[in-house]
Amino acid sequence: MEFLGYTIDVAYLTESGLSILAKVVIALLIFFVGKWLAKKAVIVGKSIMARSKLDNTVASFLSNVLYGLLLVVVIMAALNKVGVNTTSVVAILGGAAVAIGLSLKDQLANFAAGVMIILFRPFNKGDYVKINDLEGTVSDITLVNTRLLTLGNNEVIIPNSDITTNATVNYTSQQTHRTEIPIGIGYGADIKTAKDILLDLAINHPLTLKDPEPMVNVTSLGDNAVELTIFVWSQNADWRRVNWDLLEQAKYALDENDIEIPFPQRSVHVEGLDKLQKVIQNEK
Repeated sequence: MEFLGYTIDVAYLTESGLSILAKVVIALLIFFVGKWLAKKAVIVGKSIMARSKLDNTVASFLSNVLYGLLLVVVIMAALNKVGVNTTSVVAILGGAAVAIGLSLKDQLANFAAGVMIILFRPFNKGDYVKINDLEGTVSDITLVNTRLLTLGNNEVIIPNSDITTNATVNYTSQQTHRTEIPIGIGYGADIKTAKDILLDLAINHPLTLKDPEPMVNVTSLGDNAVELTIFVWSQNADWRRVNWDLLEQAKYALDENDIEIPFPQRSVHVEGLDKLQKVIQNEK
């Protein structure tokens, strides 16, 4: 067959068209069937994670990652079927991933730290923790940051990478808490009498535990005072109240027994003071 002076092989065009159409149909079939299988695989993965009691946030994140990876594989298979060179596509995607990773390295570090926190659970929502110099109740844990609510009702937002790279104190991970209350007395005071007074206060406080028993020990001989420390155990919810109460009661009890709680003192020696006094006396 000729058209505008050109010979057209109708049989070849028909065969080529049918071949391309068949490849497109197979590619679409690969895409839709692969997408359906990917969803089924994600559902199976979710059920496995649910049975393993994995955190919902982590389970949802891993499910989305799994679905995304499977979908990329399906799309590559479909494109390869229609003759697209997927090697170059993979190279482009890899380069883009590297560029994005470099520009978002801090955010990705927080993200990775968030996954670790949710997986290993160094603390839970509602725990009272200390991270660096910040203390508060954990109000929320996300994949990027952790939120604390301080005793002053202020919300503190901490990047997760700061948590995984620094020491964290969890005050509520255990049921009981030991409180240490240092109290200084004067060097002229009777140590045994002071210890007996403080120990009696600790034993009779309604919120202190009797096992382990309260103790009072000499823990330091300071510049201005003999330091006694009250060691008492209580439930986690009560340790602040115990600390505040015993400090106040100790002040009253020691005052009643004429036991001095000294304040810092410093002796100052001025050179030439004697000569200055003599000069002043002579002038008089």
